[in-house]
Parts: sequence; structure tokens; C-alpha cells
Amino acid sequence: MDFWRATTLEEQIDTAMGRQEADLVLKGGNVFNVFLKTWEVADVAISGSKIVGIGQYKGRQEIDVKGLYLTPGLMDAHVHFESSMLSPREMVKVLLLNGVTGAITDPHEITNVLGEKGLRFMLDETANIPFSAYLMIPSCVPATDMDTSGARITPEDMEHIRKLSPRILGLAEMMNFPGILGKQQNEMNKMKLFYNQKVDGHAPGLSGKELNAYVAAGITTEHECVTPAEAWEKVRRGMYVFMREGSAAHNLVDLLPLLKKPGNRRLCLCTDDRHADDLIEQGSINYLLEIGVAQGYDPEDLIPMATLNIAECYGLKHVGALAPGYVADIAVFENLQSFQPVHVIKGGVQVVKNRKLLWKSDPVLEPPGQSMNMRPATVEDFRIPAKKNKKLRVIGISQTQLLTSELHLTPTVQNGEAVSDIGRDILKMAVFERHHNTGNIGLGFAFGFGLKKGAIATTVGHDSHNLSVVGTNDEDMAVAVNRLREIGGGLIVVSDGEVRATVPLAIAGLMSDRDAMAVNSQIKQLNFWLKELGVPEEYSTFMILAFTSLPVIPELRLTDRGLVDVVHFEHVDLWCE
Repeated sequence: MDFWRATTLEEQIDTAMGRQEADLVLKGGNVFNVFLKTWEVADVAISGSKIVGIGQYKGRQEIDVKGLYLTPGLMDAHVHFESSMLSPREMVKVLLLNGVTGAITDPHEITNVLGEKGLRFMLDETANIPFSAYLMIPSCVPATDMDTSGARITPEDMEHIRKLSPRILGLAEMMNFPGILGKQQNEMNKMKLFYNQKVDGHAPGLSGKELNAYVAAGITTEHECVTPAEAWEKVRRGMYVFMREGSAAHNLVDLLPLLKKPGNRRLCLCTDDRHADDLIEQGSINYLLEIGVAQGYDPEDLIPMATLNIAECYGLKHVGALAPGYVADIAVFENLQSFQPVHVIKGGVQVVKNRKLLWKSDPVLEPPGQSMNMRPATVEDFRIPAKKNKKLRVIGISQTQLLTSELHLTPTVQNGEAVSDIGRDILKMAVFERHHNTGNIGLGFAFGFGLKKGAIATTVGHDSHNLSVVGTNDEDMAVAVNRLREIGGGLIVVSDGEVRATVPLAIAGLMSDRDAMAVNSQIKQLNFWLKELGVPEEYSTFMILAFTSLPVIPELRLTDRGLVDVVHFEHVDLWCE
């Protein structure tokens, strides 16, 4: 497929004037004016990669779009490609089929595993493709010092990384807001470095003078709002608020009432973390539009949140509108209830025709290498000698939110060892460091996984992405760990010593090198076996397991270095009075 024929300014003027035929004309569609939130029946004339006219035009190639609805190509204001478990190019294929032609991406996950090498991989894989992938430099590599990540990115590293590509727009979500408010030198260095560029926020619940200070530091976006009141305060203080609907976090419906307020030009849509099966079966940003319409909101108010508002937020010129001089990124829909596009134009080239993808590419150009640097596990690694008259600190998980609780429970003891108790749903858990072969293994217990048999494990473990495993017995847990080590990481279900299902993630233990349909099939097999082993179908089991090792969300977490009391931000013993 040929992309973006170069045209001169003179050619564009002549085409706009009708003196010469356009390269491509979309004939007779309902064209959305994102500035006025109105529709106009007209042709859209394209010269090279640019829209040059709205009106009546002739073209060397013409597409009949009478009765269809034309909007700017959709954008995602904040997304981690890695969370899809798809390679960047496979992710882009799915996004194009959903009318998404651009995204602001944060390669936080792969950078925590592979450092600058991982970020360069994401840059290289998204270069010279029919998609606008803008990158933000991860601000927190590592996220904390309570576990072991694969890499460290300093402000000095950031200074040269930001010059690698014009597609790098600024600094990704600044999660360490206490560090900003406390003027920690490392965080101050980052903020000063990016003061004249975009800096994304991540400060749930921040309000009042603390919010003022956060915004004054140069942070102007937020995707963690959960209530309209919180979101509106942040809009009033000059922030852009991203309404999020991912696979785990569902905030869109609660925040949509903000559309009724006059400041809705500061509202954008994002998915943040969305898994491959949800992307394929439900959609991406187009799915968020469908939710909004189903909730009774006008598509004319929703579409700008997925187009022009995002472009303005990130200072992207000539993007996000159907108007002369703007890049010809266009989504063509059959109606304004189901936003599954019929056609998609990217930079003046048709990439989706009659709901079929025209762009072809291998899933991965050049994999970045293996990322499983650890010894094999043994059954003895999981042994936990019991302590007389002591209780266990147990991680109480929720299947509806990422918060956990700290439970103090009497252990089940066999042969002098604390073991899993299926009847009480108290299961042994372990986190293996996989980056530097330190041999670190954190051991603990979790309540609420619902597993009645076998073990499950994953190398997706926000944010350091060590290997987490939970199970009903030590033998299956060891099998799960060792199989993931052999295949380079992924997700796995084991029972009776047999591997029942895997989703191999050969790229940093986070993304597959297979095509999207193959990954979706593997996920379906994984979910089948989860159900077979007793986990209720509605549980987001692997997502919950991935976040159980994240020591920044209260109350209790398990890392490769042991249990972490997140409330007091300190390591604590497994045993308590």
C-alpha cells in the first residue's frame, strides 16, 4: 500500500479551486463540522494527505458515501499499547478497523522492563505506518523502590530520549504527585526539563491547594477522575480531563454528565488499558462513543472528545477536523448509534474498505529480545513454615476494583507448613523477580481469587512486571512459573501438573508476536480453563493478579521483596499477632 503522495502547495490550491481533479473525493456524505457541531451534505476533496475542499468536487478516485456519516478519524487521548497484549502493529490494525487513526501512547510498561531499548522498540514499530502514534516518555521507571523493575530512566536519560523523534510530545503520567508537592529534586528535574512540553497527570482525588500546586508545576491532563465533582474541579483549574473506559477501569458513565457543562471543550476520551479480546469484540474509542449515545448523549457532543479536543490538548496542528488544510484522517459510519466504520481514510489513503483492512504488515518487524532472566523454580521455593500462635497477613482482593484490604487470618497448616485453603478461598501467592536473576521471591497469601484447582501465573505485573503466580498447590505453581520462563513470559493456567492454556507474550513478557486473531483465540482458551477450574466467569482474574504486585494502591501488596503495607509505604512481615 502506498502512503501519502507528496503534493505541493500550488497543487493543493488548484485542487481546492477546482482547477484540477482531486486525488480522492468522498462523494455526498454527511460531513461533521467539529467546530460548530453540525452536519453538512457535501463532497470531501483530498490532495495528497490533506483535505483541500468541502463542497462539490471531482476526483481521480471517488468513493460514494451518500447517506453515510463522515467524522474526523478518532483518537485515543491516553493508552498503553502493551495492555492489549498485542504488538504495536497488531494493535494498530485493530484500532484502524474501529476508526481510530491516532493515539497518545505511554510505553510505561515495556520501558519498565527493557528501559530505553523498549521505548525505541515502540517508536520503531510505529514508524512509517498508516497511523499516528505519538509517544510520551514514561515518568516513573521504576514506579517505586519497593520492588525490582527491569530498568531505570533518569532525567538525564529523558533529556536525550525526547530528541529521538518529533512524535515524542512530552512526559507521561506523573504518578508521583507527592514528589511534586514535596519538591523532591528528582521530580523537580523532570518538571523543569518538560516545562515547555506536555506533561500528563495521574493524581486521583487531588483537590484544593494541592491541585493548584500540581497544575502550577505544569501538569495539565488527568485520566484518573472517578466523580463529576472531582473532574469539574480539575477542568476549572485548567486541566483536560480524560474520560476513561478500559478493561478494568470503568469511569465513562459516571463522568458523562460533565458534557452538560460549558467547559466540555476540555473533555477527551481515552481507554488507558484495554485487552485484546475487548478491543476485538467491543471496540476502542468507537465503543466509548456507543456507550455515550446509549446513555442519551448527543453524538455531536461526544465526537469532539475523540477528535479535535485531543488534538488541541496536545498541540497537534491541522489534526482532528474535516476542513481545508487538515490531515485527511476520516472515519465513515453507517449511522450514529453503532460506530463501527464502513470506510477509514488515513492521510488521504483508504486503509479500511467495506469494513475490511487493506493495510498488511507482519505482526513484528524486529522483536527486542528475551526478558526472562531467572533460574527455574522448585517446589521448595514455595514452602512457608508455619509460626505457632501467629496469624497471616492476607491480601483481600476485590473483583470490582483495584483496591485491596489487609486481612489477618488463621493459617491452614499441614506438616508444619502454611498451605492454600480452597474452602476459605485463601490461596498461596508468589512473585518472582525476572529481570536481573536476583533470586528474589516474595511469598504470601490472597483471599478472593475463586480458584478451586490448579494455578495461574502472569508476567504482566504492573508496574515492574515481575512474575506473579497464585495457586491451590505448590506443584502446579512451580509448573506454571517454569513454563512461562521457557516461553519468554505470558499468561498461563495449570492443573494436575499439566499446562491447560497459555497466552505466550514473547515481547518483554508483555506482548505477543502473533496476529490479533491468534491472541484472541488464546485468550478464549485461557478463559475457558479459568471457568473449568472454578473461577466465576465475571471475574477479571488475570487483571487482578497483574495489579496485586503494584505497591502504590492501598492497602496490601506482594512484590518480589515481600509484602508491602501501601498505607504506610513499608515492607511488613507475612506473620502478625
